[in-house]
Amino acid sequence: MVICKADCAYSRSWQTPALGVVLTVIFLTGCSSVVSSVSEDFSASLSSAMLNQEDPELVREALPAYMLLLDSMIDSYPDDVDTLSAGAKLYAVYGAALVNEPHRAAVLTSRAREYGERALCSAEENACELGGLDFDSYLEIIHSIDGDDVEALYSYSLANLAWIRANSHDYGALAGLPKVEASLEHIMELRPGELAASTCMYLGILNTLRPAALGGEPDIGRMWFERGIRLSDGNDLSIKVEYARGYGRLIYNRELHDRLLNEVLAADVKQSDLTLFNMLAQEQAAKLLESADEYF
Repeated sequence: MVICKADCAYSRSWQTPALGVVLTVIFLTGCSSVVSSVSEDFSASLSSAMLNQEDPELVREALPAYMLLLDSMIDSYPDDVDTLSAGAKLYAVYGAALVNEPHRAAVLTSRAREYGERALCSAEENACELGGLDFDSYLEIIHSIDGDDVEALYSYSLANLAWIRANSHDYGALAGLPKVEASLEHIMELRPGELAASTCMYLGILNTLRPAALGGEPDIGRMWFERGIRLSDGNDLSIKVEYARGYGRLIYNRELHDRLLNEVLAADVKQSDLTLFNMLAQEQAAKLLESADEYF
């Protein structure tokens, strides 16, 4: 079934490998809290090794083992916020970016969503029934969440985004986008530290899914992308890739599109805990530039 242009734009955006790597990086940066019962030093070193890995395929092959590990840990500690949050992020990574079969993606992201909801419920008792609330009631609960629970809110938001992407053919799923956007905006209000740059990027993507004529807000998206670039000191190359893809192509600004992507290609990919992500961002930048003549 063909769905409307706005929905198709949403689906295409979430099928990009660059976004999958974003989720991978987000998960890996949170690994240390989950495996701390084994060894904080070991888990921190493992996370850093993956983030600085120059062979992306090696990381892709390693992720399923974490899924089984986290499932067993969640079975043992069903109310542990950190473990549930990490499970939500990992299943979102795998389902949204690393699986090509739509049915599998739907199953995996459904578990991500479940873990994300359980994480937020364990962190904040009032947030246990968010799915059935109207928008105003949802906002009231979300805005009551403070900085102590920002990690749980973050994993909840990303897991829901991954689930929506896997079910982008379903208008009921797409109707959840405003709620996810509201939760991401609240995360920014909580001053989330190292989560801020990636949160800005996701808000940029959400606001550039549709042109202004169809209800999108590209200028707000541009603001979020530029803020994310500043917050990362320009070291997170994925933000520029998504800025070019989401905003540059949406408004047919070839000059901006090519400038951003050429900056990505010229940049040093080796940045602390961003090397893996930046290498894949460069791959995406090259592909977007190759298709630019056809697109524009």
